[in-house]
Amino acid sequence: MRSTRHMSRAALSAALGLVLACTGTTEPLPGSQAKALESLPRPLTSGERTVADAANDFSFVLFRQLSAVQRDSNVFTSPLSASMALGMAMNGAVGATYDQMRTALTFGSANEGDIDGGYKGLIDLLRGLDPSVDVRIANSIWYREGFPIEPGFLDAGTRWFDAKVSGIDFADPASVNMINQWVSTATAGKIPAIVDRIDDSNVMFLINAIYFKGSWRDRFQPAQTLDATFHARAGDQPAKLMHRTGDMHYLATPTFDAVDLPYGNAAFSMTVLLPHEGTSVEDLAASLEGKVWSSWMSQFHDADVDLYLPRFRLEWERHLNDDLQALGLHDAFVANVADFTRMSSRGRDLFISDVLQKTYVDVNEEGTEAAAATSVGVSVTSARQVVPVRVDRPFVFVIRERLSGTILFMGKIVALPPT
Repeated sequence: MRSTRHMSRAALSAALGLVLACTGTTEPLPGSQAKALESLPRPLTSGERTVADAANDFSFVLFRQLSAVQRDSNVFTSPLSASMALGMAMNGAVGATYDQMRTALTFGSANEGDIDGGYKGLIDLLRGLDPSVDVRIANSIWYREGFPIEPGFLDAGTRWFDAKVSGIDFADPASVNMINQWVSTATAGKIPAIVDRIDDSNVMFLINAIYFKGSWRDRFQPAQTLDATFHARAGDQPAKLMHRTGDMHYLATPTFDAVDLPYGNAAFSMTVLLPHEGTSVEDLAASLEGKVWSSWMSQFHDADVDLYLPRFRLEWERHLNDDLQALGLHDAFVANVADFTRMSSRGRDLFISDVLQKTYVDVNEEGTEAAAATSVGVSVTSARQVVPVRVDRPFVFVIRERLSGTILFMGKIVALPPT
């Protein structure tokens, strides 16, 4: 096992490994430090356990995918936000589309009642777990006014996801501002916009927003923050390294050192994993999966740690279509294949056109502030769109009788004949 002094030295020469928990910044509770929460206020229901386990498994699966395709880039994602936005959409899916969504979200064969009830219970639990930490989870469904939407689908959104449901005039430019204002409010202004424009084919946006703001249980003192060097892959960078020493939850493995830094009443924490020299952060990310993670979490122990942690702020965004398809969610993205007939009487014409996630994180001496918004855009295949066709190069043409299919003439023009 490596000593904590080794960790201190490594922290001056290696990157912050991974941030795998929601984080934030608030004022501490009046008086002494809040009593640490030792257990949940109630046992999780079977549905809540199903959703919590599946959300974690999906987190690792999605994070591994993102880390692999963005090897030379920072990644900060909220798989939970994506899971909730897609979970709302799943209530409108049928057949293979539903099965693929359930599998991609790692729910296995769990029934819909457990999944929906689990989402609802988990939202309620996370919102109220620590009164000294600001946790906001908000959902919304925005649909094109006049487009046929099944009432049962909208009811599921409000019942299980506490979603705001609004039918609005998508042709009105003010609709973009209306949706973005909701996202901005839900994320305390950290994600000011999620929709750039509304196309003629767009009929619905299903949006999740998560915001977290909480103080470190043991804060870093600004006077101890020092100028140092961060050894990034592309070269050394100047950095502000926050510093504190003392009793912390610590784990050493053959490939990384880790500390667990709690917020508020210790219900929420940031777990930092620092790869040993010779182990890349990509290799570490690729090794993450649910059972291994649970084993690691059970092995943390108290140790006297001399910790240096970079102060940083990051904004990240990505269209997740390709990543989700790589995880097996295929049919939902394919026009004339997706089946969302529980969403609309025109559900065979609907498909998911875009899954966009934007995130924000700010780590400083007081704590860390984090926000995420995920938008699932649903489009209709039969909406009329302007398709440019400029015949200004060689072409083939056919003269035919349309009803019988009989071809009368065929031609190829490689140069226009003189007039």
